[in-house]
Amino acid sequence: MANKHGHRGFGSVRQLPSGRWQARYPGPDGITRTAPNTLDTKRTAERWLSEVETQIAHGDWIDPERAKRKLRDYADQWITERPGLRPRTVELYKWLLRKHIDPGLGGVELGKLSPALVRQWRSDRLMAGVSESVTAKSYRLLRAILNTAVDEDKILVRNPCRVRGADRENPDERPVLTVPQVFDLAGRMPERFRALVLLAAFGSLRWGEVTALRRCDVAEDAAWVRVSRAMVEVPGRGLVVGPPKSRAGVRTVIIPAAVRPDLVQHLRTWVKPPQDALLFTGERAGHAVRRPNFSQRTRWTEVVEKMGLKGLHFHDLRHAGNIWASKAGTSTKDLMARMGHDDMRAALIYQRATSDADQQIADRLSKLVDRHRKGIEPEDDEGEDGLPVPVG
Repeated sequence: MANKHGHRGFGSVRQLPSGRWQARYPGPDGITRTAPNTLDTKRTAERWLSEVETQIAHGDWIDPERAKRKLRDYADQWITERPGLRPRTVELYKWLLRKHIDPGLGGVELGKLSPALVRQWRSDRLMAGVSESVTAKSYRLLRAILNTAVDEDKILVRNPCRVRGADRENPDERPVLTVPQVFDLAGRMPERFRALVLLAAFGSLRWGEVTALRRCDVAEDAAWVRVSRAMVEVPGRGLVVGPPKSRAGVRTVIIPAAVRPDLVQHLRTWVKPPQDALLFTGERAGHAVRRPNFSQRTRWTEVVEKMGLKGLHFHDLRHAGNIWASKAGTSTKDLMARMGHDDMRAALIYQRATSDADQQIADRLSKLVDRHRKGIEPEDDEGEDGLPVPVG
């Protein structure tokens, strides 16, 4: 059977010996391309060409050759070239790609990814015992990578990550420590780490922030600490000093007056005179504290279990401080500034709290400590932390 050809204003169609129709067209770069699939009828082939012509006219045309690239290769390059990623974030992304995205999707061409395929991949991860939290992180990374393929690189027309609710995590509720429990925990630590526990809780500091503090970052009377950097553990490189977790993380935190003497005493006893001397070091003087060494040296797991707080994380100290501060009657904006919290609501990210508002938080926390030390029981309208109980 002879081939039948059809010519039109844009591209051309022809009937193949099989009876199906093939469409060809000139791309914006002048290279002639053939439709990836044959079509049932001449009319269908011409309609397909009309759609391609419209895409080119509106600048929405996608080069089908570029869409043949494997997801794993594109994702690996995306991570490498992404600007502003902290070292630890790079390691996390590479781990998620290797352990959770590559299995099932890594070998798929970008152009062949579909919502159904993404939905099946997510279901397979959960069925394999991967936690909802890790699966959600993997999904968000995949979506971000493919957003770039759509918006910047013009490889895909639409992002196939359209599984409703797949980006949400439902982590287990963390314990909220009381003021007495924090002081009890601090008292069970080696003396050189007592103030570290207090600062993490009453200053709402992250592990990387508190371990990066230097003498010059603390007021002489310990009235405040300045957070401008953080320690990050990078595989193969050890501890690396970098910026805080977010731009909002650069901040000055006022310390409750009731715990300032503890910090002043720590400065006198454990911190070397130079202004750049680290506030907290391991037994090898001058060396930064690494989290595994801290946990081993303090016998953290054993200590918290004896306190009836099995499974308590160091980050739960910051969590407790944030909860106490949130109950002190301050605005969301002021609270977020104290925490150094960053999210997508720009008005809450960069609008700094006034020092007066932060002082109120610190004074309220100081009052809690004073009541604890004097053995005063919470009043009738206060919770076990000595904070007002919300009404309604």
